[in-house]
Amino acid sequence: MDIELARFNMIEQQIRPWEVLDSRVLELLHVVHRENFVPQSYRQMAFADMNIPLGDGEVMMQPKTEGRLLQELAPRKTDTVLEIGTGSGHLTALLAALSKHVYSVEINPRLYASAQKTLADNGVENITLEMGDAAQGWNKHEPYNAIIVTGSLPMLPPGLQQSLAPDGRLVVIVGQQPIMEALLIERIGDTGWNTRSLFDTSLPPLVNAEAPPAFVF
Repeated sequence: MDIELARFNMIEQQIRPWEVLDSRVLELLHVVHRENFVPQSYRQMAFADMNIPLGDGEVMMQPKTEGRLLQELAPRKTDTVLEIGTGSGHLTALLAALSKHVYSVEINPRLYASAQKTLADNGVENITLEMGDAAQGWNKHEPYNAIIVTGSLPMLPPGLQQSLAPDGRLVVIVGQQPIMEALLIERIGDTGWNTRSLFDTSLPPLVNAEAPPAFVF
């Protein structure tokens, strides 16, 4: 496989057509090599338009979803970012390249150890990886300028957006099959919020994510 051609085709045929037009994001996808973060058994599919299994029901998001969410989060070089769900570490590396510091939380010990090694091997330094359950939020280092959740949430935990600094942004996929939507939630001052629907999608739920109560007839 011609790696660079496959990377070029991924960006031009999958990601750019999905309204990912931010030059910072597009250029970064050339630099942070996705194939280095894919499980070895799926390396030949690193650039495919699919969620790549990571084991234990977790996935690496398809390239266009990852690119679009990164663009909408719009990390800045002065930002402190929270990533809930480290997974393979690929999105962590992308966030780190665009921000001041990334705190990334992973509940799965195997994925935590794997991502820690992969990120170190790829020279990503402005990150703090922590193991724990952040399904209801992670206020340890708040306030954050930006928060991204890498698994879907059946319902939005009330404390999650409260961890944002004024003018902070939260990108999250909310809902249950068959209806999930990616949302951008911006904090306006101390008490105001602006929520924008980005697109419909489907993603496995975050481990221990709280589901709404079942409807009883």
